[in-house]
Amino acid sequence: MVHVGERGPDRRQAVEAFPVADHAMHRPSLRPQHRSSRSRWFLFLPALLGLLTGCSGAGTRVIDLLTPHTAYTENRDIAYGDGPRRKLDVYRPVSLASDGKAPVVVFIYGGSWREGDKADYRFVADALTARGIVTVIADYRLFPEVSYPDFLDDSAAAVAWTFREIARYGGDPARIFVTGHSAGAYNAAMVAFDPRWLKPYGLEPRRLRGFVGLAGPYNFLPIQDEGVKEVFHWPATPLDSQPIEHVTSASIPSLLIAANHDTFVYPQQNTEPMAARLKDAGVDVTVDLHDRVNHVTLVGAMARPLRFLAPVASEFTGFVLSH
Repeated sequence: MVHVGERGPDRRQAVEAFPVADHAMHRPSLRPQHRSSRSRWFLFLPALLGLLTGCSGAGTRVIDLLTPHTAYTENRDIAYGDGPRRKLDVYRPVSLASDGKAPVVVFIYGGSWREGDKADYRFVADALTARGIVTVIADYRLFPEVSYPDFLDDSAAAVAWTFREIARYGGDPARIFVTGHSAGAYNAAMVAFDPRWLKPYGLEPRRLRGFVGLAGPYNFLPIQDEGVKEVFHWPATPLDSQPIEHVTSASIPSLLIAANHDTFVYPQQNTEPMAARLKDAGVDVTVDLHDRVNHVTLVGAMARPLRFLAPVASEFTGFVLSH
């Protein structure tokens, strides 16, 4: 049985992720104009730790606010469908290749299918564009406005927009990767492995170059989390709602990254079985498990000042650039 959700990591996980000495837990007097970016980060760590014991949205918002945004130019709030939640942002590397052949990542954030905002994940774009990767971060409709499977159509529509339009932004439509964290990794996995979602747009998963999932729920029946039960109509949730059920020998190359001690989306019942299913099908799959991060700080480790926690950014970009 798998507990799926993003209610925020427990304090033990957060303390392990941020080994800050007790004497640093006082309220500091901040004078940012006289401190380096790195020293400002360490002064904010205690407050950030507290946020990360609560909800992922607040934690990623603070991470984003404190991360430099110098590696890209951005085009924001581009409509890929109707309504305010069907918009995306495109981030182009400052050093974009003149031949318009940059790899492209579509990143879908998490939030238990109930919360999230693309503007809070510019730190992901910063990590990717610094390595020459054009990045698309898309909003999607959330519960209770919609429930399963409507948000999957939104994610597929964002990917379809990327195939049609990304060449205008210097990206290579032949090198598109679909990726995500937590609930967003679920959406991305369904688009990557289940052909039903791209089919209405005249596309197939094999057109994608690869899949990257961070702390993804791929195999979470029976559903235990009461909030997630509502989203997925439990107990009427179909078996084919699970990404693991759509793995075949034709599935695309995949990178699965998770926190060993994630207590919200258990890797032992999600990442590891998904990796085994891909491997058994003969699919190119890489698995990276980390000890010093939790469910939220796994994606947070992509931010420049938090990369000491785990090499998530280098694993992510290395996979994209090598495929």
